[in-house]
Amino acid sequence: MATSLQNFLINKSLALPILITTLLAIIVTRFWRRSRLPKGTRLPPGPPGVPFLGNLPQIPAVHAWIKFKQWSDQYGPIFRLNLAGGNHYVVSTEKIANDLLRGRGMIYSSREQLPSAAVLLSDNKRMLFLPHGELWRKQRKMMHHFAMPSAAASYQPSQLAESSRLLRNMIREPAKYEKWLELYAAGLVFRLAYGKVIESDDAELKAIQSVVHTVERIASPGQYLVDTFPILMKLPNFLAPFKRELKQLHKVELDMYRGLLNRSRGKKGSGEAPDCWQRTFIESEDKFDLSDDEGAYVIGALYEAGSSTTSSAMMNVLLALVHYPEWQKKLEEETDRVVGNSRMPIFEDLESLPTVRAVVKESLRWRPITAGGVPHLLDEDDVYEGFFFPKGTNIHPCQWAIHREEALYPDPETFNPDRWLSPSFPTFREPLSVYPNLQGFSSFGHGRRICPGLNIAERSLYIFTARLAWACHISQKKGPDGKEIEVPWYDYNTGFVCQPNWFPFDLEARDGKNKIVEREWKKDWEV
Repeated sequence: MATSLQNFLINKSLALPILITTLLAIIVTRFWRRSRLPKGTRLPPGPPGVPFLGNLPQIPAVHAWIKFKQWSDQYGPIFRLNLAGGNHYVVSTEKIANDLLRGRGMIYSSREQLPSAAVLLSDNKRMLFLPHGELWRKQRKMMHHFAMPSAAASYQPSQLAESSRLLRNMIREPAKYEKWLELYAAGLVFRLAYGKVIESDDAELKAIQSVVHTVERIASPGQYLVDTFPILMKLPNFLAPFKRELKQLHKVELDMYRGLLNRSRGKKGSGEAPDCWQRTFIESEDKFDLSDDEGAYVIGALYEAGSSTTSSAMMNVLLALVHYPEWQKKLEEETDRVVGNSRMPIFEDLESLPTVRAVVKESLRWRPITAGGVPHLLDEDDVYEGFFFPKGTNIHPCQWAIHREEALYPDPETFNPDRWLSPSFPTFREPLSVYPNLQGFSSFGHGRRICPGLNIAERSLYIFTARLAWACHISQKKGPDGKEIEVPWYDYNTGFVCQPNWFPFDLEARDGKNKIVEREWKKDWEV
């Protein structure tokens, strides 16, 4: 982030007047905030910054959440950052996050309108970036219609079909696991959203995945200076190449989402439209009270949320099993005992597979998908535990820190699903036919901003893990010298959604179960 700023200052002739104006605004804002502290309150502690830019130069460009955890250890579970005049509070315990974001959700559920991702890329239509208001509520209602528990249960046949294809691909070409996991997650949501079964080389899949990766890149902190210095939005277009770039990217995604919607509308007119979310929207537009573009963005947002996050979570499961083979053995023993050897696991088995559910939940704790958390914007002044929270503050529920709270998660760096299975841990709940589960788990967000696709993602992760453990055995890959190839513990990408970079492992079908996988694949795909 600091390097980008330096390049901007060196290369842009208008940098000096813009910087002077920005610094004056920062000074005025800081003195105004200090002067309006209510009696008996104080601001949270935090690391000292530098003049004008505050803590901005101290934020690492990569994996900033690790630094946030260090600061929370030093300054406490609520600490304050000044990012070039922007007020940011980081919270690092489950209790505080729930007290504020869930318990006071009426005022803690908005989003800052970042010029890059919310305004220029999304034209204020993408729900992830919308403020807490009428359009957000309408979009949320539509998402709930498609992702509520009863609807999610109806998608299980599609999840079984996609998971049988995934296992077949993994057994045949395990080194391409990134491709197969992405196809599993994206293939499921594409057929639910658009009514089309896709292959890995499908042109529409490549196009929509490109949109997903673009959103993840632009939403990553520090990508565009305009998010730190919004005054840059006042530049005319010919002096603001970032505007031209982001508006063009918006046109690309809008044209794609419109095209998918218009295709469904055309097929509906000819009686050929498959049952999917788009068809439901077209048939119930009056009920949802959204424009075509707004509805298309809701469906697109569900796709975006359900594809990359699910595949990233499954990669974390694989990474955990490579590093902790004793848990793979426990999974194999549990699935063999419950399922037997003549068929693959099905959804009805899950209540008898608590270890499967614990491994999934622990992998999300151990390696959170949105490790820095998605910030909530405070709509009104508030006071919590004597700390003053000014209106307009960004509240960051840092998942990396929350999931490493030692009072709740002893020995937090260790992957240990027993913390969900054994009464000796504070996170244990029973009965084990119900718990552990992912409902209300902070990996999926907090309060009114909780991920609407939770019920679908939970089922996808459980059935993947159960079937993988039943059908396959994973081990560390050996090099030409016969020694195990070391797999990094934390070699992750730098995007908005965190996933491990490619790592090697060996995967083999267990006890001839590839024949059953092949049989189920042929049945599911009518081959």
